[in-house]
Amino acid sequence: MSAGKLARIGAVVVMASGGASLACVDEAWADDYSELLDILKAKGSLTQGEYRGLLAHHLQHVHEAATSAARTQQYVPAARHMGTTAAHAPMRTAMGQTVQPPGQIEIGGNGMDPDYVLAQAQQAAASAQASAASAESTWLAAQHSMGLGGGMSLVRMEKYVPGKGLTFKAGPIDINLSGFINGFYTYNSPAGGMPVAGGVSTGSSGFDSSALRNGLLPAGLILKLSTTQNGIDLAAVMGMYPGINNAKNGAFNANTGGSPVGLGTAGIDFRQVYVTAGNKKWGTFKIGRDLGIFGGDAILDDATLLSVGSTGSNSAPGNTSLGRIGVGYVYADWIPQISYQSPTIKGFQGTIGILQPLDEFDFSGADANGNAYSAASTQHSSPMIQGKVTYDFKVGGLTARIWASFLTQHQQDLTESRTTTVHTALLEANGVGGIGGVYNMTTSTTADMAVNPGQKTAVTAEAGEIGTKLTYGPAQFVGYYYRGSGLGTTGLFFDGVASNGRKRASEGYYVQMMYNFTKKFKLVGSYGVSNLYLAPGEKDPDLVRRNESEVGAAYYKMTDWLNLVAEYAHTSSAAHGPYKESDNSASGGMILLF
Repeated sequence: MSAGKLARIGAVVVMASGGASLACVDEAWADDYSELLDILKAKGSLTQGEYRGLLAHHLQHVHEAATSAARTQQYVPAARHMGTTAAHAPMRTAMGQTVQPPGQIEIGGNGMDPDYVLAQAQQAAASAQASAASAESTWLAAQHSMGLGGGMSLVRMEKYVPGKGLTFKAGPIDINLSGFINGFYTYNSPAGGMPVAGGVSTGSSGFDSSALRNGLLPAGLILKLSTTQNGIDLAAVMGMYPGINNAKNGAFNANTGGSPVGLGTAGIDFRQVYVTAGNKKWGTFKIGRDLGIFGGDAILDDATLLSVGSTGSNSAPGNTSLGRIGVGYVYADWIPQISYQSPTIKGFQGTIGILQPLDEFDFSGADANGNAYSAASTQHSSPMIQGKVTYDFKVGGLTARIWASFLTQHQQDLTESRTTTVHTALLEANGVGGIGGVYNMTTSTTADMAVNPGQKTAVTAEAGEIGTKLTYGPAQFVGYYYRGSGLGTTGLFFDGVASNGRKRASEGYYVQMMYNFTKKFKLVGSYGVSNLYLAPGEKDPDLVRRNESEVGAAYYKMTDWLNLVAEYAHTSSAAHGPYKESDNSASGGMILLF
């Protein structure tokens, strides 16, 4: 038997024993403590056998106390005394059960001295007062042990709600564990084409590929501790996101790509580490690492979050697939930040934050001459700023959300990777002092240099987005659009600035329809595009102009935790010149969420 259970049973025994000495009316005391026993039995704290034993023990004490009180308080002169025997009246529990007392109660006896009776009554009164104090103290201790009085001595579990994780209460602290695990078999078939710099299609690879991999989500385990102190709601969150495939070191860490060789190990992506403080009246502050504000709703409303979407590299899968990243929106990313979220006022809510500035990044690589397509930066004198406004409302059976957000960041000291090639003609002397043949020696050197030699160049990247999510009965629609200058495509500031130091414009959108045919089965279809335009004065025909995809998926909810997924995706990339490529992929697997 557990310690908590023993404490509760002990509390009942002590109260029954001590409280019985207070009994003047037997039925009243039977109701008091039998009600407590009934409550403990109903809560599952007592078995049927324990309940019967404790109830019998309690009734025995009631009987003894009633007998003692009757003998003490009855004073009849000896000359006029008549001994009588009375049956004890039946007693009832709080649930109306009739319980016969254990035997008969004798009333009466020989004559007693009044002083003796008074002394006995005073002693009984003092004993009753002490027993009452003891019973009250024990009852409070029992309340604490059962978690009824806000006690801190017991960790207990809250009622499980599907999709909300497992919540334990340790006094005033809520401990929540939630997470998910997924796995898919994905078959990718290239449809051919020529490589596109910065494209997300694998069509030019020339080989079919099979992979056992994660989808757009890796696995995840999220720990959240929350409490309220001095009227402030506090929370600490840590989210660990491991994948099932071998990790490969690189610029993107666990997201760099896979390494399908023996003795490899999976990567662990600690995406979330943050604290929040605030309340519903004044809003909430957040500090730490979490999903960015700009683009956050776009990815959270993307149905491929629970499937695969565009595969990225399927021959060597990394922690995640692309989903709809780069084919409808720019990845919001997990970024260190200090942000403030206002309280909700008539459906409106605002969020503003300063975030760790990110570098401009040459994602598309270098051209045939070894020169980078895009500029890079590593200097930032000010943080990135992001903000968002949301409006939630209902009209009849329609539930809707509309959001709009912005992003701005200053990029300084722009550089480009440039390759310099030197051709040197060499004359080879023959063995007798004459002149031999002529040989050309080629030497290439690659270095980062200012986009405008001799001066520092800086730009300010800017972007905005708008989106909506509409739900009506079993149907749901998501529409999203973004546009940026210096923002780039696929990832934040990927190929956002040309090698000449000028900003590139970019835009994209996606539309998604979902229909729930039953509570367990739904179909989803979506289409998305991301465009990247050339900067003024730029001529790069091999650079990506357009990434797009069409995705269709079926989801079947087997249990509250387990979902089966089947999906088809077509992805294509086109350059500013004649090059283009496309691929098709089919995926099947499951995702478990708790």
